[in-house]
This record gives sequence, structure tokens and C-alpha cells, in this order.
Amino acid sequence: MNSIKIYNNHEEGIKWLNRYGNYHPIFTCTLGFTHTALIEGISAAGATSQSRRYTALADAEFLVNGITPNPVYPLPPLTVGVSPTVVTRAVVEMFDLSVYVFNAGLVASPSVDTIDLGGEAAQCVTTGKALPLGVVMDLYEKGLQWGETLAQKANGGYLILSECVVAGTTTALAVLTALGMDVRGMVNSSHPVCNHGQKWQVVKEGLKNAHFSGSTTPFEIVAGVGDPMQIFVTGVASSASKKVGIMLAGGTQMLAVYALIRAIKRLYYPSTDLSNIVVGTTRWVADDNTGDTVNLAKMVGNVPLLATQLNFTNSNYPSLQSYEQGFVKEGVGAGGSAIASHLLGTTPEQLMIAIEGILSTFPNTTVS
Repeated sequence: MNSIKIYNNHEEGIKWLNRYGNYHPIFTCTLGFTHTALIEGISAAGATSQSRRYTALADAEFLVNGITPNPVYPLPPLTVGVSPTVVTRAVVEMFDLSVYVFNAGLVASPSVDTIDLGGEAAQCVTTGKALPLGVVMDLYEKGLQWGETLAQKANGGYLILSECVVAGTTTALAVLTALGMDVRGMVNSSHPVCNHGQKWQVVKEGLKNAHFSGSTTPFEIVAGVGDPMQIFVTGVASSASKKVGIMLAGGTQMLAVYALIRAIKRLYYPSTDLSNIVVGTTRWVADDNTGDTVNLAKMVGNVPLLATQLNFTNSNYPSLQSYEQGFVKEGVGAGGSAIASHLLGTTPEQLMIAIEGILSTFPNTTVS
């Protein structure tokens, strides 16, 4: 299939696609916040540190409601480009997908119905004290419960587990490093050229302040340098994988979640079925030569890495063309939802037209 490329573990990737490709998935997005996002220049998902407080709220509102005349949280102005939630919204509309939005820990209340998990926003990675361990354990337990619930609803199909956490690639770098992997220079970012040096300085300080030891558990790692989305999605995937397919929809952030799933399976939750789990992203992430997503996928456990071949080169909209220059790349399950649309017969060209149809109703949108 030319619409989907398998970048890692081709054999298991093909098996997964053959097993689950005909189903309409259940789409979930877990919202979270880390105060790491407020560091100047750490992320391009919001033009200012102040606007990044509301990126997840705006993406959730657009994901659920689509275009509305007076949004409570308008999509934040990005330095360049448009939020990847327009891709996901196009797929949700095309196939009328069931959508579950989880609030794992934010700094303000969402404007749409979300499932409040009673978590909290994470402190900056540099503190080494991102979340109370009790909150981490509670989010994990709730993840296990929701995994069971969603697996029943999926009826033999699959779940798309996506996220919206600004600066989440930095918490991903921190968690992967704390799990014992040397992944410096391998993660992605919303910048066209990844700010590896800045991320590493933040992570190095956080790891120093966390005082981890050889006996530190994966839960303690998240409590030290992680974010609330990571551990909740880990729980959902771990329990749901026993019965249904799981597509972790994202790039670096979901590879860190996969690493947590494996670490927790080994020590605490052996019934996780890793053969039911793949990572689904965009070609802008998989082909990004300022990161190394493919080798990262090998390193975290040789997880099948799939990517939509969606291409905006011929788009009439500069905000979409900017994806081809390396801006934005992924988020809110854009890659995973695009892959789901291809499995149900939509070509990348048809999907781009649907996305442009949404953009055409935006106020003040420029066309080239």
C-alpha cells in the first residue's frame, strides 16, 4: 500500500495491518501539560510561552467541535503552519469515529467534555520532581481500567491512542534517558531543525535533581522527569493490548510510551501483548533527518513504525506546505488518524483535499 510505509519491523507491521486494517478505530487523545513548555524556545507548538499553556485546550476543542464561529480557545498562532489537529479532525469527520478526550493534567479547564482523570500538570523537567508518585500511580491504574473499557468497546478492532502535550518530546528524551538509553540527538521536535542542545541541557539538569538510582522504577522515572500523559497512555495500552490492537499515534513521545510499556511489562504487568502494539506517525517525523526516529524505534524494542505518506507539496495552502519544510510534523494523532483513513480506502491526495476543505472555512486563511 503506497499510502502507508513501514519504517521498522516490516514483518510485524504487515501482520498488524492485515489483522486490524478493516476496522473503524476508536480514537483517543490524552491531554497533558508540563511546565517545561514555558521555557523560551523549547517548542514551536504555540508562538509564545503564554500561548503554549492553551495549545492542548485549543486542539481538544477543535478536535471535538471542528470549525465554530467563536471558539473559547482558538487554535494558537504557530510560528509557521497550522495545528496538526486539522488532519485528525478531517478523518474523524470522514469516518464519524468515536472520540474520547482525556484530561491527564492541565493548567486550565477544557471547553469541551473531557474525561477528567484527576491528574495534574507536571512541573518543569529541570526540577527532577515533575509529579507526585501518588498521582503517577493513580493515572496508571486509571489507564489500566480505561484500557479494559475501551477494549470491550473496540470489539476486536483497534484503538488509536494520541496525545497533546507541548514540550512532550523533551519529557520523552528525559524518560528514555532515565530508562537507560542513550538517545541524545535522536528525538524530534516541532522546530524544523531540532533543538537538541537545549533539550539535553534541560534533561541533564532534571536527571541530576531527580537523584535516580539503579533501583528506580519506571513509575518513579515518570514522577521525576515525565508528564501525566505518558503514564496514563502506558496503562491504557498495557491492558487493552490483551484483547485489541493498539496504535500509539505520535513520534518520539509515543516511542517513550512504548519504552515505558515494555519496562512495566517486564517488572509488573506481564500480560501486555506487545505483538498487538504499533507506533503510527507521519512521514515528516519518520523522514526527519534532524532526529532519528527509525533507530529510536529499534532501540526501544524494535516496535513496528508505520507512517502515512500524506504529502502537502501540492497544497494550495502555505500553512500546509510548511509541513514539507519541517515545521509542526505531528501531534493530536495526525499520523495515526491518517493511517486509519488509508486503511479504510482514502488516498493521501483525497485526505489532503478533505483537510483543505476544513481550512477553507477558517477565517483569514491564505491560499497561494
